[in-house]
Formats: sequence, C-alpha cells, structure tokens
Amino acid sequence: MRNTHGWIAALAAICWLTGCNAPGDAAKAPTQETAQRRFGEIAFEPCTLSSPMAPTGIDAQCAKFEVAEDPSQPKARRIPLNIAWLPAKDRSGDITDPVFFLAGGPGQAATEYASQIDLALRDVRKQRDIVLIDQRGTGKLSPLVCRDANGQPLELPTSEEADASAIADYAATCARNLQGKADPRFYTTSQAIADLDAVRAALGVQQINLVGVSYGTRVAQQYAARFPQHTRTLVLDGVAPNELVVGGEFARTFERALELQVAQCKGQPSCAARFPQDLRTQLMAVKVRLADAPVQVDYRDPSTAQRKRDTLTADTVVGLTHLFSYMPQMASLLPVVIDEADRGHYEPLMALAQMMTREVGGQMNRGMQWSVICAEDADRYVADPRDAGTVLGPDMAAAFFAACPAWPHGARPKEFATPLRSDVPALLLSGELDPVTPPDYGERVLNGLPNGRHLVLRGQGHNVGGLGCLPKLVGQFIESRDAKSLDATCLDTIDYVPPFTSFNGWEP
Repeated sequence: MRNTHGWIAALAAICWLTGCNAPGDAAKAPTQETAQRRFGEIAFEPCTLSSPMAPTGIDAQCAKFEVAEDPSQPKARRIPLNIAWLPAKDRSGDITDPVFFLAGGPGQAATEYASQIDLALRDVRKQRDIVLIDQRGTGKLSPLVCRDANGQPLELPTSEEADASAIADYAATCARNLQGKADPRFYTTSQAIADLDAVRAALGVQQINLVGVSYGTRVAQQYAARFPQHTRTLVLDGVAPNELVVGGEFARTFERALELQVAQCKGQPSCAARFPQDLRTQLMAVKVRLADAPVQVDYRDPSTAQRKRDTLTADTVVGLTHLFSYMPQMASLLPVVIDEADRGHYEPLMALAQMMTREVGGQMNRGMQWSVICAEDADRYVADPRDAGTVLGPDMAAAFFAACPAWPHGARPKEFATPLRSDVPALLLSGELDPVTPPDYGERVLNGLPNGRHLVLRGQGHNVGGLGCLPKLVGQFIESRDAKSLDATCLDTIDYVPPFTSFNGWEP
C-alpha cells in the first residue's frame, strides 16, 4: 500500500460558491421565462451537482465559459471554465449583484462543494443568485492533471520516498507530460481574478459580492484590490492575509491549535484525569517512536470492515492529527486515539488514517496548487528556526515547496503581497482553534478594512461560515452592507466540542 498521508496533508493543508445586457451595463434580474437558460450573455443548461462529501446532489444551471490561457495571446489556446449558477429562490426585487463563491486550497473546484455552499448561503440565496466558478486548473474542464507518458494517472511517491528530490522529480514528470496541453505558468491567482471579472462582465452585472474560504480569501482580496468598482461586499472565512507565505507558518499555527486543545482538556476534570499526559506530549512521543521504526498494523478497514495490514509511519500520524485539527468534532477524537497509540495500540489510528485518506483524496488539484504557490509564495519563504521544536517540524514547509524548482511557474505582480486597503464593506470569520488561518490573520486584514468586522467563533476550527446562526448573519450582512450593526449574540451559544475520554464518547 502507498502511504502518502504526510505530504498529501502538507499539500492540501490550507485545509472550504436575463436579459442579454452588454458587458458593463446594469443587469436585469432573470425572469421566470429565462432563469433556467440565460444569465447575461452566458447560456446555461440544467444540471445536478454532486459531491462525495454530501449525501445528495443539488439542482443547478451549468455552462462552459472560455478564456485565453495566456492573457497576452487571446487568439492562442483557450481553456474552458466550468460555471454553475444557483438561481435565487424567492426574488422579490430587482437585485442584480450575485454572490461569487471562491473555493479554498489552492486547488479545490467550487462546483464540487455546491451542496455545502447552498446550505451555508441559504439565507443569501433567498434573493440573490450564487455563481460558482471552477478556478482555472481545477474541476472537470481544465484541470492540471498529473499523468504519465501513457496518459495514466501518475502515482505519488510513497511516504518513504517522498523527500524533496522525489517530489521535484514527480513534478518534473507531470509538467513534461502537460506540454502541448496546458502551460502551468498561467494558472495563478492573478489570472484567476481576471477570469472572475470576465465572467462578471459576461453576466452583465456591475458589482458582485465575494465569499471566499481559506485560499479563496486571497482571491477575494486580490480581486477587490484590482477591481474595487466591481466589488460590493467581501465575506472572508478563514482569512489568509496577502503578505502571508502560504505554507510557511503551518508548524507554528498548528502548535498554537494543539496548545489550545491541551488547555481545553486540562480545564475539564474528566479529561484531565483520563489523560494525565497531554496530547502534545504523547503525540511527540508517538512521532519520535515511529520515525525510528514504522510499524506494521493489523486493523479493520472502516469502509469495508475487512481486515487489512499496512505500515504506520510518523508522517501518517502527524498528517492525520493536523487534518483532524481543522474540525473540532474530529479533533475531539485525538486525545483518546493518540493515547492508545502511545500505549502501542495503533489499530484505531490506522483505521482513521485510511478513512480520511479516502475522504480527502482527489479533492485538491496538485498541479494548480503548485502553479499558485510556486509563483506567489515559494521565493518569499524563509525557514524559521522555531519550527524545529514543533510537532510538524520544518519538513511540511519543505514538502510544500519541494516541487517548485521543477514546476513551470509564472510571476506575481509587485504589489501582490501588499495588505488590502479598502472601504469595501467586509465581514471576516475565524475559528478560535483554526490550525492554519488563526484569528490573528483576520485581525491583520481587518486593519485595512475600516468598514469591516471580524467574528471569532469559540472552540471552532477552519471554515466556519455554515455554523450556527452564521448563515443568517452572512445573509443580513450582504443585504445591509453593514457588518458593524449585526447582532451577533446568537454566536454565543457555540462552544467547545468536549474531548472523547473513551471510544464511547465524552463523559456527561
């Protein structure tokens, strides 16, 4: 079996959507007669969007929209963007500014999360259209897919092989086999925001509301800076500041999340009594032991109930722990699972690792991710000696950028890393326990947004927009454009998820 949990987790860590008006003209709200077919100049067809992470599909309108791969060569190769339109459910007025949802990653396709987006933006959708655009390089129409010379999926290096050299070799092979099909240099955030504005113009709308999640918050900020006249509101969920080197601070932000989880356990008598050694201490002990000697583990596959035997490595353990920390419901399992592993009982940990690998596999386009981070972040990364003493250590950042010497990549504009300064109305959202975009990031971005407000959800992790009453608050904000007047007291009911003290759950 190929154990790739560690570096896959590293690459996917920033671990979240009428009339025929001429571009630039004010749009008319789609009429009942045309709502199923046309929006501005774009013709849509009925479709059903499904996701492996959602139990049911969602009805939508879908279309292809072509753009030049190289903006300086508009008559050269063109690439199709996959677009989905979720029409407003109960339009009562002439509202002409849709919501564009911007997915995370980098490397996620917005249309693959339509069910979750529809749920989180249910109040917004009452009177506003939702537009999902698969960013170039993602989705089913223009993905940067790694294949071998025979056109078959290119296998990842195993966990044991996945050093910087192996990852660079993999990237070089992938890039070589993309020649003549796609040019990775043109799949950056700067090209993506130009695509967004081209779709906006084709829809015939003057302004759009941007809802960005994780990496999507970078896209939203870059769009607002370049196209302020077309930006009506910003909602940033899991905020990544422009000046942030994505991937460069994971070791320290994860360490912060672990410390908060440890404090949470110590503050609950039943948890403190059950785990006299804290989570971080035990996790480090398991990591060191497995780094010296990976173990063969017999376990029951959680999806098939069949008995299996695989190798458990330190990378697997650290990658799983990091991934679980995104979601407090999953993080609540960590104390008991790591405690069992520290006692030499590795079966639960192995089963969970297999389950999560299956769940998250394929959700991130690796080539597009490299095109973004190699152009926008890699040369700004400076190793921090403080990473050496953390659970993740310096290896995750090294793996994150290891492909860049071999991956063809473009350049970023000189003002790319400048913090956003804008009067645009903005609502910023963070989870207190977020291991990759902590609340401090939101505060930094808020400094440049005088008409903004930052809400931090107690006890929550990465991406919080669908929790509690936030869908209602987001809907109210996009209607009023006044974040500071929102009554957010309803968020006070959201609290920590208690850590499991056994596999039966937590004590009452």
